[in-house]
Amino acid sequence: MVLRSLFGGGNKQPDEPEVAKTPSPAADIESLRRIAGELDAMPVDDRRYIAGFAYVLARAAHADLEISPVELAYMEKAVVEVGHIPAAQAVLVVEMARNMAELYGATDDYVVTRAFAQNSTREQRESLLRTAFAVGAADDSITAAESAELNEIGKELGFRSDEVDEIRNEFREQLAAIQAMRRARGA
Repeated sequence: MVLRSLFGGGNKQPDEPEVAKTPSPAADIESLRRIAGELDAMPVDDRRYIAGFAYVLARAAHADLEISPVELAYMEKAVVEVGHIPAAQAVLVVEMARNMAELYGATDDYVVTRAFAQNSTREQRESLLRTAFAVGAADDSITAAESAELNEIGKELGFRSDEVDEIRNEFREQLAAIQAMRRARGA
């Protein structure tokens, strides 16, 4: 009864079912604006770094033309950790990166990845590549398309083939080709 009076439900008839209040579209839009405003308050270099990081992860996840909910969740978690931003902001950043990768990937992939490479340290680039592999492995299988895209990402980030292979080796159990060979052998 107290909750109903606080939320304007004081005139409910005894046999009426409770109806959950949902935020209005205007409230949703205002929430998004507030989150975007918090991102705007960050230094430009930090925003650029986080946006590039998220975009490359979305690029890796979208290589097989599908970004699974598990991959999205992993990307959001990674962006929170790397950017030191709240989860709500990470969700917004990842959604924007996902949309950009899906809509403009063919033209923007190289440009965004090279810009990230030019404005980051080797350790940051290695972290990004390792995280991109983890995103591909999040659904327990790195497809051939994802593997090829990860090779290209590694190359664009300035890594030699053997360096990319070293990181790939950390995820060998999730490689679809290895999984298929094991199934073929009956192991």
